[in-house]
Amino acid sequence: MWKLLQIELFKIFRRPRTYIAFGAVAAIVLLFQVGLKYDGKSYLDLILSNVDDSFEMSDDFKTRLLNGYFVCFAILNILLIQMPLLVALISGDAIAGEANMGTLRLSLTRPVSRTQYMLVKFGASVIYTLILLIWLAVLALFGSMLLFGTNTMVVFRSGGIEMMNSYDVLWRYVAAFGYAAVALTTVSSLAFLLSVFAENSIGPIIATMSIVIVLTILSEMNIPIYDHTVKPYLFTTHMVAWKGFFYVQSDGENRTIDGTIQNLPAILRSLGILFLYIILFTGAAIQVFRKKDILS
Repeated sequence: MWKLLQIELFKIFRRPRTYIAFGAVAAIVLLFQVGLKYDGKSYLDLILSNVDDSFEMSDDFKTRLLNGYFVCFAILNILLIQMPLLVALISGDAIAGEANMGTLRLSLTRPVSRTQYMLVKFGASVIYTLILLIWLAVLALFGSMLLFGTNTMVVFRSGGIEMMNSYDVLWRYVAAFGYAAVALTTVSSLAFLLSVFAENSIGPIIATMSIVIVLTILSEMNIPIYDHTVKPYLFTTHMVAWKGFFYVQSDGENRTIDGTIQNLPAILRSLGILFLYIILFTGAAIQVFRKKDILS
């Protein structure tokens, strides 16, 4: 199976369109970084406009606020919403692309079962997702640290602000990127499932994005009837839980406690739900493909 996985990865990365995602991520990150480098004060004034009345912030504090950790957090809030489309470009093509080119029947002449074939296909899609996420981490996190330096990290919430010492931030980003990998793999598994039903990759890609957009909107709706009936079971509700790694506990004097996470059980519960969706989508894809007629 290792040899087959190598072949699948070679097929993915030999296509020029594969690198569209890497180019798009680089362009967005670099444009954001350049904009903040030369006009970060305007962006900060916009962000701080909702908290200036509640918190007294000196100009020196605002200057220290614009550091690599803060910039990376802002980039992730923008890009992790768009990345499901980039992930679906490959996963949605996994089976449908083979069917469209007429190579699906030939691929199954190899001495592997359909289940093994599907696991290899899905594994290649997951590896692509991880590489894309690592690319984002290199540009958004380490690139921002290089351009803006590091300092105390501040995260703004509706109920106030979270402040973390610079030495207590990097491990949070490692955890956040790890969580994001699981969230994007969930989208990848959905596109992979839809790919089994199609003869052209355009359909699964569009269908995946339509589902993600609709469920994301539903997840963001503040309507009581959805809050306790639908939202807890939508995978899109749990995809943004990576932010929880940047919400810290405070002591009796409202001082940040280093190394703490405010609601770790909720993050782990969301992580478990995403894993269940991955198993559900991937398992369904394998079951459907095992019964799929590839001769007609």
